[in-house]
Amino acid sequence: MKRPRKRGSSVAVIDIGSNSVRLVVYEALARSLIPIFNEKTLCGLGREVQSTGLLAPDAVDKALTSLKRFRALCRVMQVGRVFAIATAACRDASNGPDFIAKAERICAVKIEILSGPREARLSALGVISGIHHPDGIVGDLGGGSLELIEVRRNAVRSGVTLPLGGLALQDLAHKSLKRADRIVREEIDAVPQLTAGRGRTFYAVGGTWRALARIHIIQSGYSLQVMHGYSIPAAEALDFSRRLRRLAAANMLADIEIVADARRPLLTYAALVLEHIIRVARPKSIVFSTFGVREGLLHEKLSETERNKDGLICAAEELNQLLSRSARHARELIAWTDRLVRVVKLRETEEDRRLRHTACLLSDIGWRVHPDHRGEQTLSLVVNGNFGAITHTERAFVGLSVFYRYAGLSEENQPPVTMQELLTPAQLERARLLGAAFRVGHLISAARPGVLPATHFRSQGRKLMLVFEHRLGDLVADRVGGRFRQLARLIGRSGSIVRR
Repeated sequence: MKRPRKRGSSVAVIDIGSNSVRLVVYEALARSLIPIFNEKTLCGLGREVQSTGLLAPDAVDKALTSLKRFRALCRVMQVGRVFAIATAACRDASNGPDFIAKAERICAVKIEILSGPREARLSALGVISGIHHPDGIVGDLGGGSLELIEVRRNAVRSGVTLPLGGLALQDLAHKSLKRADRIVREEIDAVPQLTAGRGRTFYAVGGTWRALARIHIIQSGYSLQVMHGYSIPAAEALDFSRRLRRLAAANMLADIEIVADARRPLLTYAALVLEHIIRVARPKSIVFSTFGVREGLLHEKLSETERNKDGLICAAEELNQLLSRSARHARELIAWTDRLVRVVKLRETEEDRRLRHTACLLSDIGWRVHPDHRGEQTLSLVVNGNFGAITHTERAFVGLSVFYRYAGLSEENQPPVTMQELLTPAQLERARLLGAAFRVGHLISAARPGVLPATHFRSQGRKLMLVFEHRLGDLVADRVGGRFRQLARLIGRSGSIVRR
């Protein structure tokens, strides 16, 4: 049974950006953030700041109206704590302080106007919270600015901020792409930190870059529609950016319906900036992150102990607690498969172990679904889950492991080919093996705690035995033996059941 959420435990972030004003409410301040409400308004506060030095009056009115709604929503939702931040447009505009004063009266909270280096740091912390052991350069492209900062695992270097946000660049260049190209080239070439990205990953943060990724996913026919963690080889991303610019020059971007009208004109500028970053930094790949400044702000507020936890394991534990028949049984399944790996001497990296433990925690979350559809529905839930610290390949591995647990291993019940293609043959075989182990463990125990600890693995030559303690002898049946022999065959052994 899920732990009841304490009243007032939720937290909200009001993010006043140069292009959008957004409210995100999270279930609690925790290592694995669970958004329960998310709404934005594209106000365009920063569209004239570079040329006039002012926030546009109509954009200010639109933003203040949105903030009134956001404050009312926080009251209705009984949000415990509200944090508010503002970025480039508000810090650069001469009428920014007046707007912030009005916004603070509406929101009834202090609004932190982020400096460029502070915004870069929070973006990096957001990527750390949502990407497992990141290594490369984080680039956060907003409406008013671009922040660049190096990150390696949990370590963050000093960052820089450049006036290359979509709205700012459009304004500076007077909507001339040729002039914008010159501005971006001059700014990017002057950033020595970008050379640290060579051969590493560039983490793209920000709504307009996510819009680029969405177009690429659709055009390439990619099998997952999940934005977070979507990865493109740098050479392919460079070619795509240039192609997008050519389409813009031919006025062929106007009908891209998957991108919001207000963001569509900024796609070309986002592609231009990405193109020059790839040219200078020469990264290995581009990874898109939906975790950014807001998540970084909350990650910073966690204790060091909480920050150091594995975000994926924390998310899986939450889903286990919420959806499984017994959260304790899933933890016992982890220990049970630990013993199996040791006994059969299965080669396993630290990352393999992490994913196996995740799959154990998620192995019973589909039990309420109709039996005919548990495999496919649980696979969909895992690969499309709203959580981070997992790559798309890892989503497919964990999802397929649980799929095989429900659907079995027969040729008649195979997962979609598009999912199988995300894995190497060795990874796919490992997912089948783990699914086979789940089929044995759940059948023995009926997903109830206290049973698996009373069963033991024993290896003798090429023979693998599952030993039941005497008190559990009546649980042994032909069906259990059949599933265990199937598991043993996948490991390259013969299998048998033993009563002790």
